[in-house]
Amino acid sequence: MKQFETNEWLLINNMIYKIYTTDNFDEMRKELLEQLRMVVHFDSADFFLATSKGTNGLCSPITFNCDSERSIKYDELDYSRGIMYGGKSIVYRETDIISDDNRIHTEYYKKVYKPNSWHYSLQIILARKKKFLGVITLYRLIGKENFEYGDVFLLDMLKDHIAYRLSTEVKRQINSLNKISVSEAASQYDLTKREETILRLLMKGEDSETISRELVITVNTLKKHVLNIYRKLGINNRVQMFKMIRESE
Repeated sequence: MKQFETNEWLLINNMIYKIYTTDNFDEMRKELLEQLRMVVHFDSADFFLATSKGTNGLCSPITFNCDSERSIKYDELDYSRGIMYGGKSIVYRETDIISDDNRIHTEYYKKVYKPNSWHYSLQIILARKKKFLGVITLYRLIGKENFEYGDVFLLDMLKDHIAYRLSTEVKRQINSLNKISVSEAASQYDLTKREETILRLLMKGEDSETISRELVITVNTLKKHVLNIYRKLGINNRVQMFKMIRESE
């Protein structure tokens, strides 16, 4: 088992913290690749998400020092597809599933690795509840040493945290698709211009005093408008409002 230095533990804990607390999902993925370079040496990397079409595939890449399109274009040639789409989180070196002598003769190696001068790679397959969510691949250039088992152990500590964040993002996106915008709500439920303005401010998280001050109305008048909005939308409180309305147009 790899023995971590104090500064490595601090970096790992910081990565886990950032995984959960960075609001912007793509920014989280970008920062994660940058932070990983502090504990694992690699020359290039990509972070793909699973497609949402119900079929195996990759999309929405975040990359470091490489071309994302190549991996998507040749995904069907990838000799690790069985492991990738198996529905289980796992960390492995490419050489753990196929020998160097064999992999250098594959079409995938010739079309993805060789043009980028890569040779070794380390993959983090991300899954939760038997559902493939994404994959992170770290690459090393030809002439560099292979990744070590200590690197596998380190990334194994992070994989479940990343997979959990991915699963919550997928749920958020699904819920967002089922919501309507403020403009759509105003049109569908015949909200007045004033009610639409108030709904928009409520969705921004503004409190009653702030809204009343901005619209130059009393708090009691505001309460009447809010009750009318709730009645038209068929809801009873802000929690139901946030479940029904998207925060952005």
